[in-house]
Amino acid sequence: MAYVAVAGGQEAIEESIKLLKYYRTEGNNELEIDTIKDKMKLLVDRVMSEAGFYAPDYAALALKQCEGSLEEAVFLIRAYRSTLSRNYYSNTVYTENMRIIRRISAAFKDIPGGQILGPTYDYTHRLLNFDIINETKEEKEQLRKSYDDVEYEDITFTRVSDLLRNENLLEDTEDILSKPFDVTLNNLTFPAPRSAILQTMARADTGYISGLAYSSLRGFGSVHPTVGELRTGWVSVEVPYMLSEGESIYVGEILVTEVESFVSASKKTNNEHDEIKVGIGYGCVFGRNETKAISMSILDRALKIEGDSPVNDEEFVLLHGDSLEMNGFLSHLKLPHYVTFQSKLDQLRKKKGE
Repeated sequence: MAYVAVAGGQEAIEESIKLLKYYRTEGNNELEIDTIKDKMKLLVDRVMSEAGFYAPDYAALALKQCEGSLEEAVFLIRAYRSTLSRNYYSNTVYTENMRIIRRISAAFKDIPGGQILGPTYDYTHRLLNFDIINETKEEKEQLRKSYDDVEYEDITFTRVSDLLRNENLLEDTEDILSKPFDVTLNNLTFPAPRSAILQTMARADTGYISGLAYSSLRGFGSVHPTVGELRTGWVSVEVPYMLSEGESIYVGEILVTEVESFVSASKKTNNEHDEIKVGIGYGCVFGRNETKAISMSILDRALKIEGDSPVNDEEFVLLHGDSLEMNGFLSHLKLPHYVTFQSKLDQLRKKKGE
């Protein structure tokens, strides 16, 4: 494919960037980084997830820099992350020890510890609340104070899936102890290990992943699961202590959403009889993004099943959802294609003349 440069392009590009800065800064209202981070938490979480980089301050900065454009913000954070040295690999994070802020199950009414609704829009009326326009600072401080004065205990629970595992009703998970595949350092090959599949989907565009999962629910696939457990909370991150073998150093905590979905599955036993067990799909993402985590669990399961639907095609699912590559390739269509298009026109005119 041939691209050609636009004559006088450098001056035009500089003026375009200058004008872009004007559009970003016009108006009298200044949007502070802390404001974006504190008031647009779900948007910040989505940027961090698709960028594969847990840094709320930088995600908020990227959103301010690009006027709230999600794909541009992901591009900026990915580019910045690539400049950082990798000093440590963290220890395995065990989400059984998650400090829960929300935990529900659609598979069981009664679960050990009970259902915890936590912060969710599921039960709101989805009506515009015009009272927010005139919301006063005093009202907001009073609401926050009503929670700040409460003493909370760290809440941790065992997994709901353990109920089925203890009855030997849960399907064994493959590759659970294998060394994780790092998609940021290695090219993706097929068939991909499960760790690479989950990493790729966790960094993929949320809308893309959700759309594919929705297609499976509508019949373009055979996975229609039940959410066994959805949990959101804080998990601790530790790295090995280099001066003392076997010890670790706590470096911080991150907010994640994790989902385990249940589907029925069958497999052959040594006696050639079908043994029916409950299959499982898994999803885990940075921050509060339940739709993406559920969608990941659906696709995780769908990719284990042979079929003709798009959700069963590993290469299709994994190679078309990266926000950076997807938007980059679409954006290239705006570059000058004068040579190729004029060539097509010449061929068309020649055939029409004949």
